[in-house]
Amino acid sequence: MSSFDRFLSVARRRAAIFLVAALPFASACTVQPLYSNPSSGSPQAAVTADLSAIAIKPVKQRYAQQVRNHLIFLFGRGAGQPASPAYSLTLVVTAVHQSAAVVQVGDDNEPTAGTVTMTANYSLAAASSGEVVASGRRMISAQYDVPRQEFAAYRARLNAEDRAARELAELLNLTLAQELSK
Repeated sequence: MSSFDRFLSVARRRAAIFLVAALPFASACTVQPLYSNPSSGSPQAAVTADLSAIAIKPVKQRYAQQVRNHLIFLFGRGAGQPASPAYSLTLVVTAVHQSAAVVQVGDDNEPTAGTVTMTANYSLAAASSGEVVASGRRMISAQYDVPRQEFAAYRARLNAEDRAARELAELLNLTLAQELSK
């Protein structure tokens, strides 16, 4: 037997010993899915039921309405607002547009790239008592190109707002699911 074969057999034995020693630590892992089928009796079903029992208060801005619409879809899994909500969510969404790059074309200093930063301040309260269950602030940025045509630049800005609203809604959905699972 060559020295390389001996090295392989020793390495295999050490790997087997390591795996056997690591089994107790792996069995103590408590990672579990956050979402599950609502028909099962698992703790995750309670989170899904709690999310579907959240009513979101109306908002005024277009981009805030986009966030609200996506949240209604995510919370209810497509079923819409609950008839008798257990929770009430108040959203205050703001959007800030900034020029990200300025490239000189001729004599004009026109922005050629922009960033929209959308921030949501949220407060989740129990509908029966009005007690605040969760509150916080989340922020998402989306970048976009600014073409020279005015309408194309306007559409790029709206598309960036829509992308940011969708991502912000998904982030809020995950955040509230984590808060309700505690």
